[in-house]
Amino acid sequence: MATKRDYYQILEVQRSASADEIKKAYRQAALKFHPDKNPGNKESELKFKEAAEAYEVLSDQEKRARYDRFGHEGLRGTPMHDYSHMGYQDIMSVMEEMFGMGAGGARRGGARAGRGYDLQAQIEITLQEVAQGCERSIEFMRQEVCDRCGGNGAEPGTKRRTCATCGGRGQVAQRGFGGMFQMISTCPACLGQGSAVDKPCHTCDGSGHTPKKKSITVKVPPGVHHGQSLIVRGEGEAGERGGPSGDLHVYVNVAEHPFFQRDENNLVMQLPISFAQAALGADVEVPTLYGKSHLRVNAGTQHGQVLTLKGLGLPALRGGNTGNLLVQVVVEMPRKLSRQQEELLRKYAELEDVNVHPAQKSFFDKLKDYLGGQEAPSEPRP
Repeated sequence: MATKRDYYQILEVQRSASADEIKKAYRQAALKFHPDKNPGNKESELKFKEAAEAYEVLSDQEKRARYDRFGHEGLRGTPMHDYSHMGYQDIMSVMEEMFGMGAGGARRGGARAGRGYDLQAQIEITLQEVAQGCERSIEFMRQEVCDRCGGNGAEPGTKRRTCATCGGRGQVAQRGFGGMFQMISTCPACLGQGSAVDKPCHTCDGSGHTPKKKSITVKVPPGVHHGQSLIVRGEGEAGERGGPSGDLHVYVNVAEHPFFQRDENNLVMQLPISFAQAALGADVEVPTLYGKSHLRVNAGTQHGQVLTLKGLGLPALRGGNTGNLLVQVVVEMPRKLSRQQEELLRKYAELEDVNVHPAQKSFFDKLKDYLGGQEAPSEPRP
């Protein structure tokens, strides 16, 4: 997933901003980046959605406290509306509810059955769990159909009535620009519902929905990638007038591993070996996600060379072959030698006919040879 911006910066408010200041800042951002004012502008659309997400967090005391303390990581596991998959009209409907415009018998949506809003959550898994698959439990609050009124919004024993302002259409027409144009807008009396109640349900205050705690178990398939979204159908918010529930989008964060880095379905690791092991060859033990494995380092292996252990990478998400473990050899030079080790290396250097310190030629001797016997420049005076 892309790195999210700071919510306070998005709304251009101080971290000490009051609830009213945050609400005002959101209204200004929503007006500035509204798609109707910026048709076809993808950047404005993104900022419009960012502002809605920022407001949802900063307008909620608990979410804001967690965000202030831990940043975006503090919201992990806290489902929120998935604005990235919403149209702007749905976003405005969510915001109307947050601003308290849905109380008193008017609810979001039109007169028809409407699909519930999607929610999003985050989980963190290990690379080991990517290899094997796993399950995660998620506990969250979501809007569900009110048990008392069955989602109708009316107190039991009473009925909804057709809105007198719009005649049940949910929209009203107004003349503008000297009567030349007709503008269609959402009915201000019923907020597009087409009906209202005289006696709202005592439990849900006429909204037809109540917040309830929900706990579900999400199955994470082997081979899942960092930032990927797992869609749990029907686990979002309840729909309107018997409409289907929304979905829950669960975004996967894969924690860093101390040894391995991922390259598609392959795993890459660095293996330190000694000069002697690289020169003479060796059998070494390497870690894998499936237990220990033995790797043959052939004599003469070079620094940076990559050796392959087939089938010890990650499984493909949708079937197919498992990736490989790519082991990059890192030849480490000893920082300090014992006297015996130094003597042996000098004998080896003599056999190689290679000059080594301290018996090696000086830089200026080498330069003289390079210039074909010409006198080398004198060494600079201190």
